Amino acid sequence: KSYYSYNNRMTIASPPSNARRIRKDKHNKSANNARDGKYRDVHHPIDDVDDDDDHSEDNDDDAAASTTFEFDAIARRRQVVRYMRFLTFMAAIGGFLFGYDTGVVSGAMLPMKRAFDLTSEQEEVVVSSTVFAAFVSSLFGGTMNHKLGRRISILFAAFVFTIGSIILFMAWDYSMLVFGRIILGIGIGVASLTTPIYIAEVAMPEMRGQLVTINTLMITFGQFFAGMVDGVLDQFFPNTGWRFMLGFAAVPSTIMFVGFLSLPESPRWMASKGMLDQAKQVLYTLRETNEQADEELMDIVEALPHKTVSSSMESSPTSANGGHNYNTSLSYGSSDSSDHHEDMDHGNTNNKDGILSQQQQQQQMENDSFGHRVYEMMSHAPTRKALFLGCGLMAVQQFAGINTVMYYAASIYEMSGFDELTAVWLSGFTALAQVAGIAASTVLVDRVGRRTLVLTSLGLVSLSLVGLATSFYLSRISSGTIDTQQTPYLCHAQPATIWDGITAYCYDCTSIPNCGYCNGACVPGNATGPFSFLYGDKDNFTTSDTICPATQQQQEDEVGSDVILTAWRYNTCPNPYGLLSVFFMVMYLLTFGIGMGAMPWTINSEIYPLKFRSLAVSFSTATNWIGNLVVSATFLSISSPKALTAYGAFGLYGGIAVLGFVWLYFALPETKGLSLEEIERLFRHKTDGYDSVHPNHVERESLKSITNGGDSSSSSPPTPPPIT
Repeated sequence: KSYYSYNNRMTIASPPSNARRIRKDKHNKSANNARDGKYRDVHHPIDDVDDDDDHSEDNDDDAAASTTFEFDAIARRRQVVRYMRFLTFMAAIGGFLFGYDTGVVSGAMLPMKRAFDLTSEQEEVVVSSTVFAAFVSSLFGGTMNHKLGRRISILFAAFVFTIGSIILFMAWDYSMLVFGRIILGIGIGVASLTTPIYIAEVAMPEMRGQLVTINTLMITFGQFFAGMVDGVLDQFFPNTGWRFMLGFAAVPSTIMFVGFLSLPESPRWMASKGMLDQAKQVLYTLRETNEQADEELMDIVEALPHKTVSSSMESSPTSANGGHNYNTSLSYGSSDSSDHHEDMDHGNTNNKDGILSQQQQQQQMENDSFGHRVYEMMSHAPTRKALFLGCGLMAVQQFAGINTVMYYAASIYEMSGFDELTAVWLSGFTALAQVAGIAASTVLVDRVGRRTLVLTSLGLVSLSLVGLATSFYLSRISSGTIDTQQTPYLCHAQPATIWDGITAYCYDCTSIPNCGYCNGACVPGNATGPFSFLYGDKDNFTTSDTICPATQQQQEDEVGSDVILTAWRYNTCPNPYGLLSVFFMVMYLLTFGIGMGAMPWTINSEIYPLKFRSLAVSFSTATNWIGNLVVSATFLSISSPKALTAYGAFGLYGGIAVLGFVWLYFALPETKGLSLEEIERLFRHKTDGYDSVHPNHVERESLKSITNGGDSSSSSPPTPPPIT
């Protein structure tokens, strides 16, 4: 019954009903009696009536069978879509944890600093240790994916997330904080490269872009959720709230671990390891029809290296029913054509027990080593081209400055003139702009395409960064002028690169350590007010009380009058263009989310051949983490007045975005609606020695004998697990 229900797109004769079988038996019995002479000359009118009724009832049965057939097809599609969404949701928890654990530290840092009396250097170590651990684990995560599979890698990441969160919740000193953050970084690195691959490999082509983008949406939602959790817990539990902030990640990671215990392995990874039967059964639960699953499996096998395909054919003796009992533990060998012909000429080199010789095992271990796989990947021209594109996309994403905005949003708003409390809440809520942008991309990705979203996003991001840089420049020159005659030497100037360094505006003054602005002068002081001092020569000296009288400070506190001219400004300055900075910040996050937030991850999960996919994605993910580390570690330095200033830094990021737009306009192909194997062929050219029709030169009919195992009707497909 399940076979007839699930093969709605195949031409299959419906089984006869019991009523039709009884009528046909009666009709045959009458015909036999007539041939025996019992009713040779007798004609019964009832025979004509019965015959007419038989045809009428046959038509009714066929119509009923057709209706049931269509209903079952719709039911299977709905069940497959629900199962696909459930599977994607469980995998996307990894994206949520990625975002939550990278975002939660910003709010947890202040109470942790109070609890453990952390220095600035120790704070940097606590933050950067996670990023560095994620970079390292993203490299070995590719080997883990290749050897153990996507499912095991995700289970490992979920387990590590849980352990790291528990360690941070129980941390009693600085060393335990760093240790817990490193453990979390390992989980983040593995999850960040594995979940997009897993979703891309199990998703239907028409849903793949949307489902992979959901993973990135969960990253940004995790960052926003972390900000809200930080604010609430810090308000109600100012001393111990940081423990709950960091320990909360154990809840979703446990859900992810339990959920993946019942989810299948990627069928493409199974096929790459020669487990074609298992891959076929998994595809039957993930596709609307068996015909689709069989066709996709043939595409997967067609893209496999020659040795895997030939080994499958050689080790698949014909079974009694005409099918094939193919080997489920085939090696994933080289795609070199000479190896293929040698295998075909000499056959299987295993001994009679099917056990590899010691020499063969040694050779297989060498071929499976990390160094050999990297060499083989870089020697493969199509993969090399795809890897250059994928790593370049990740680099453009990071060097366009996104993580400076995510990590230092509050500091950026302080640079714009907002006070600390306002800056913290603004940074939390403007993160919603990126969430909205990525949510829009989940709707648009399979409609307008990846290329269109990337180019549109980069163009608007460039404009946003130019606008942000302009707003910071306007903020500087409108922040209040400085009377250099009243400015002591200590606050008169500072080292500078792109400007003269002379303190000309309040913005320049407040960027100098231990200097503040008051009444048109830049004088020494701290957060509480100016220092008491004398400056000038003995015949012409001035006191701090003359420039910033205490009565004016009190007047500001009591009635708020004369704020711009006389109020003491230490970290912030009056800024009439503050809202302009907020506007361009929101525009930047929104337009970045539409394309550059999710598409680099989506495209990297699609463009690599199955043989090198795990390793190539680990390289591109490592590129992303390197860019993340470089940008986040240098932003405060390059945005300082002695380097590029804030407007110079955002101008630099805008220039990188423009260069990225020009490069990707010529380099980025469209992958919308294509299968992973069709995308792989976009990077193949005849100059690389490939036939554009049959890249592996394997006849499709030969592949059918492997993937179908003979007549596909010989077995019923498994039913997707019911998801409510």
